[in-house]
Amino acid sequence: MSSGNDQQSEALSKPTFSEEQASALVESVFGLKVSKVRPLPSYDDQNFHVYVSKTKDGPTEYVLKISNTKASKNPDLIEVQNHIIMFLKAAGFPTASVCHTKGDNTASLVSVDSGSEIKSYLVRLLTYLPGRPIAELPISPQLLYEIGKLAAKLDKTLQRFHHPKLSSLHRENFIWNLKNVPLLEKYLYALGQNRNREIVEHVIRLFKEEVMTKLSHFRECINHGDLNDHNILMESSKSASGNAEYQVSGILDFGDMSYGYYVFEVAITIMYMMIESKSPIQVGGHVLAGFESITPLTAVEKGALFLLVCSRFCQSLVMAAYSCQLYPENKDYLMVTAKTGWKHLQQMFDMGQKAVEEIWFETAKSYESGISM
Repeated sequence: MSSGNDQQSEALSKPTFSEEQASALVESVFGLKVSKVRPLPSYDDQNFHVYVSKTKDGPTEYVLKISNTKASKNPDLIEVQNHIIMFLKAAGFPTASVCHTKGDNTASLVSVDSGSEIKSYLVRLLTYLPGRPIAELPISPQLLYEIGKLAAKLDKTLQRFHHPKLSSLHRENFIWNLKNVPLLEKYLYALGQNRNREIVEHVIRLFKEEVMTKLSHFRECINHGDLNDHNILMESSKSASGNAEYQVSGILDFGDMSYGYYVFEVAITIMYMMIESKSPIQVGGHVLAGFESITPLTAVEKGALFLLVCSRFCQSLVMAAYSCQLYPENKDYLMVTAKTGWKHLQQMFDMGQKAVEEIWFETAKSYESGISM
């Protein structure tokens, strides 16, 4: 994807629907009367917050999701994602409801004539979930523990999920699957020549030597793959003591789902929970303790955790730099992780695996004795 032509075609794959077009789509495809539409931030798709005229007993707020042209060529994957969202909701998780089209499907392929060519986009409509993203809230150790627990419960529950097109989650060259960290090499030019690039190159080398050789020892599962601080929503309620208590009110964005491993999910969750933290190195132990209260890691999985967290930082930071070249107008959204991410990765790198693991594992162990650190 590093050639100019490839970059251009990749850039053109992101949908560019206007608010009026989005409104018309909701009415024509889903049969709902729209009263207001506003754009929502997104990585390489397009999302809109849609308000509809009040119906007798239906919701009045939705999210219209328009997949990019590349993702729209894989309707099986979108279908499986939709069915997973519905499955998790039925299992008690706070996921959205998937709306059916007028033709009773969970998604619809819409063709648009751009003048020079006709492009096709998969569109779907989900109910809008209440709450504030974790990124906007003070994160306590207890909240980190609960998020770790949520990540493990999610993966464990999905072991019971069956669908005839489930094989679409085997996404061999999907850049966001942690297994594919070596694929970052072709995007490194976006970093220029500096210490950041040297750290990423070092992490990739260690990944090939120390993780790729151990994959067969990790326990496989379906990963959400993107439990970041903007994809988990919280709502507060008053506790008996009068303090605010937060509960998860929404799990968003299942677009990065793929087959992976339990240890991938906890590594990804730790990395994203570190982003906004004032004590980022401490985060891992609390998330790990929550995760292990549902799914304890094996010794081999634990031994890979540090490198996997570093690897996820590398994925996020390299792809943000690359995507900024493609979509400069979306830079503020794309660079959210980079604001603190490089600093956290450098700190982990400078401290070294042994020192970081000691903090994580001691903190996690303290939960077993009932004295959380």
